[in-house]
Amino acid sequence: MLVIVAPGQGSQTPGFLSPWLEEPGAADRLNWLSAVADLDLVGHGTTSDAETIQDTAVAQPLLVAAGLLALPLLDVPAVGSFSGHSVGEITAAAAAGVITAEQAMVLVRERGRAMAQAAAAVPTGMSALLGGDPDEVLATLERLDLTPANMNMAGQVVAAGTLENLERLKDEPPAKARVRPLKVAGAFHTRFMAPAVEVLEGYSRAVTTQDPRVRLVSNADGAVVDDGREVLGRIVRQISRPVRWDLCMETFRELGVTGLLELPPAGTLTGIAKRALPGVELVALKTPDDLPAARALIEKHAEPSVPLTTSEESQAIA
Repeated sequence: MLVIVAPGQGSQTPGFLSPWLEEPGAADRLNWLSAVADLDLVGHGTTSDAETIQDTAVAQPLLVAAGLLALPLLDVPAVGSFSGHSVGEITAAAAAGVITAEQAMVLVRERGRAMAQAAAAVPTGMSALLGGDPDEVLATLERLDLTPANMNMAGQVVAAGTLENLERLKDEPPAKARVRPLKVAGAFHTRFMAPAVEVLEGYSRAVTTQDPRVRLVSNADGAVVDDGREVLGRIVRQISRPVRWDLCMETFRELGVTGLLELPPAGTLTGIAKRALPGVELVALKTPDDLPAARALIEKHAEPSVPLTTSEESQAIA
């Protein structure tokens, strides 16, 4: 069984879309997604510097557009599951047919803007904790009034909260744990993002959804969600709730996943899977040079009985 995963914020690097725009039709598709997002995704994906694309309002639409740009180039006949890390859930929802590419770009545009505004209200941030006893790590975060915003796997937790409390974490880390501050604008997936949830709830009420065409694994709890409205509701609520990527990988194991393909800008989720899912064949789709390996993975692990797209649906995500 194949699972296709979409990465979250922080995976972008300057110029990462440049090689993709050399693919037939890619520049036209990205120009269209730019128009929908009201953002120069071509410029941000090719020439903008690291500081510019670190901006939440830029990074999030750029990441979703990258996934939607790559999908039509894969010639995917079938897939077992989709899943997305944080904002990658919007990419996964569009790929699974819950929302259209255009709806995805509008939602991620407003998500990025609202989260940037929420982050500006209070000085907050995030830090990665690597290693340490899991129980001790969580106890330390609770003591310091920090949230385990991303639980990616055993030994890899991202803490979020006020800058003051993150500084205390740096000075008082759990035993055998390393603390690495992250270059993000705020405490994503915490209570500090509540204002952004309210904004997205308002937009989501006007969005028409379809039930997923394939399994869609939610990063809220690793559950397979088969109702389109519930998928959208989870995407909205997840803005202020922790990402449980560790539970997603448990679900991948339970489903019998044998191949995992990460959409661009790839590397982060395949890196986690390499340690957490031994024996699963992995491909990180970083540039078009990786397309042959990605197609070979799809041919080897995809389920012929579970269609990904019809020709009409392919146009919807193009």
